[in-house]
Amino acid sequence: MGMFDKLAFALGLKKREASVLVIGLDNSGKSTMLNHFKSEDQRTTDIVPTVGFNVEKFKARNVGFTAFDMSGQGRYRSLWEHYYHDCQGIIFVIDSSDKLRLVVAKDELDILLQHPEVRNRRLPILFFANKMDMREAVSSVKVSSALGLERLSDKPWHITASNAVTGDGLHEGVEWLTNQIKENVGNNNK
Repeated sequence: MGMFDKLAFALGLKKREASVLVIGLDNSGKSTMLNHFKSEDQRTTDIVPTVGFNVEKFKARNVGFTAFDMSGQGRYRSLWEHYYHDCQGIIFVIDSSDKLRLVVAKDELDILLQHPEVRNRRLPILFFANKMDMREAVSSVKVSSALGLERLSDKPWHITASNAVTGDGLHEGVEWLTNQIKENVGNNNK
């Protein structure tokens, strides 16, 4: 990318396109979260479990996102790795009210972090500690601790408490991810 393109992106004159993976266990709220970013006339009231993956598009501060909403069902999680190479960021959604499956979410995160397409890249990872409205929900600090996020010293990461139904915390998180992607303009994260 040339110097003028970098300057145009930095000044917000040119829109950046970014592909992000939206991953997490089934029923964590991934599709509901992406539904929130759709325009009012495109939102759906009936969110169904994702089979395989869905592709959604949304915009945030001169960045057009193509989000690959990956199924979190066990039999589909192996599909995630086929999209690591071409993504510029990862959104990992955790059901903070499902304490029993925090261990499974940690295992999936560990597998992700060890994958060759992720391990050696400064790929930003946004974590949503979702379903904070549920009585059983644990704080984003406890989710961070359960996932061992403090050990992520080689990648930019951020965790945000969220409620995908109301949208609480979603814009804050995507704002962080947008800033990370803008900082990496012209950098292929390798």
